[in-house]
Amino acid sequence: MQTYGNPDVTYGWWVGNAVVTNKSSRFIGSHIGHTGLIAFTAGANTLWELARYDPSVPMGHQGMMSINHLATIGLGFDEAGVWTGAGIAFIGIFHLICSMVYGGAALLHSLVFSEDTQNSSGLFADDRPEHRQAKRFKLEWDNPDNQTFILGHHLVFMGVACVWFVEWARIHGIYDPAIGAIRQVNYNLDLTQIWNHQFDFIAIDSLEDVMGGHAFLAFFEIGGGIFHIFTKQIGDYTEFKGSKFLSAEAILSWSLAGIGWMAIIAAFWCATNTTVYPVEFFGDPVELKFVLAPGWYDAAPIDGAPLGHSSRAWLCNFHYIIGFFNIQGHLFHALRAAGFDFKRITNAVSNLDSIRVNQLAD
Repeated sequence: MQTYGNPDVTYGWWVGNAVVTNKSSRFIGSHIGHTGLIAFTAGANTLWELARYDPSVPMGHQGMMSINHLATIGLGFDEAGVWTGAGIAFIGIFHLICSMVYGGAALLHSLVFSEDTQNSSGLFADDRPEHRQAKRFKLEWDNPDNQTFILGHHLVFMGVACVWFVEWARIHGIYDPAIGAIRQVNYNLDLTQIWNHQFDFIAIDSLEDVMGGHAFLAFFEIGGGIFHIFTKQIGDYTEFKGSKFLSAEAILSWSLAGIGWMAIIAAFWCATNTTVYPVEFFGDPVELKFVLAPGWYDAAPIDGAPLGHSSRAWLCNFHYIIGFFNIQGHLFHALRAAGFDFKRITNAVSNLDSIRVNQLAD
């Protein structure tokens, strides 16, 4: 965190990022706690939507956000392919249980374990192998070997998630709006097709191509993760490679940029794509209009829908707004990481006020 030249700066309890900046175990605890909040929200919202779902009204007209996503991956249907909501309650309860586990782990990292994994000894004062392994996840912002080691593990986990999704579609099956039923989908690992879809992915209409893209991502991410885990810095660690620039604030800015960019892409994709976002579950495609601000609107208000908007309209606008503010956060933290002093702005404004007061006095 930028200290503006004050080496003894202290932060209030509400400045969460500053509290965990150089304390890797606390940093991990905040991540796990955040994951627990997400799991709790997903589980609670799933059960709430299931309790109020009306089968006589189209799902996309009921403001649903959780059970329609579960429906797209083939959950909630019976063996005949008819929507019954079967298994949805289990998914919601499972997420609530996971949130408690995550919450407990977050409390352990925040209150019990050492503040820094570099000093990790778990609950016992010994040097067990797992404790030595934990020490490898210490935070050394200007150590490229440390940063690439941690990055590698993140990539592997994301790749494994892609593998899970691809195998789920291949073995269990997902919903295909073209036939209105659940079917098994094999991935189309055609690199030419995958490359072409970099430019028209919003209009993609083949589930095989969707799975092919995820299979490619799985290979790319796991391969990249292994590379980052087992390789070291090659050559001198120059400023071009990030020397004197890597920091908690810089990584926060990149994370916000990634989340913001993905949210904005998701907004455009959800607005028009009916293969990944079926009309049956999200409502009809929406239109981009400029009213007070750019936003997506249904062709006509929907009677009975929350504020007259379909699930697709709510989903698109939520992603777009969240993405917009994440991009602003990225710019703010990136400038701070680069050394820009925002107090110069407030000081300049204060100077202008002083000059104006003096002029009025004269």
